[in-house]
Amino acid sequence: MAADRFVFLDRDGTLVRDVGYGHRLEDYELLPGVSDALLRLSSGGYRLAIVTNQSGIGRGLFTQPDFERFQARLEGDLASAGVRIAATYLCPHHPDEGCACRKPRPGLLHRARDELGADLGASWVIGDHVKDMELAAAAGCRGVLVRTGHGEAERAKLGVTPVAAVVADLPEAVSFVLADRRGAHDA
Repeated sequence: MAADRFVFLDRDGTLVRDVGYGHRLEDYELLPGVSDALLRLSSGGYRLAIVTNQSGIGRGLFTQPDFERFQARLEGDLASAGVRIAATYLCPHHPDEGCACRKPRPGLLHRARDELGADLGASWVIGDHVKDMELAAAAGCRGVLVRTGHGEAERAKLGVTPVAAVVADLPEAVSFVLADRRGAHDA
């Protein structure tokens, strides 16, 4: 069975407005153009997964069920627009726990490779933090930094971190990914 190309999406600041430890439904706000952009990725042959650090759980600021309610709202809105998310991978741990799943460590993408058949070398990570770009590099993916959320401030911290592009938002990131043919499989 051939492995699939994926785009791994950070959640807060990339797909939804980042309010800091977002978990309450009243704080939920899908960013402009997200649904249409994700539909374009799907039509372009990419499967989609969300990869998110949620240390608010490990810090005791909210619970796993709080996260699941918020996530269900997001995935429900996307599904209503015709977008299918193959999986959501989260790290609920406190940053001091030293787990293998907290971005930028590649544990979550290795799970996606093993569970979903993701071809990491032909896949992308889109997010608003340097750690998303470091995750991409650690897993053998390519990364696109969006300037929504924390992205504008994070851009100055990139240093030597490999990044394929820095763009305004998710719709622009999708245009970049779809225009790039290096990750495309030969038909």
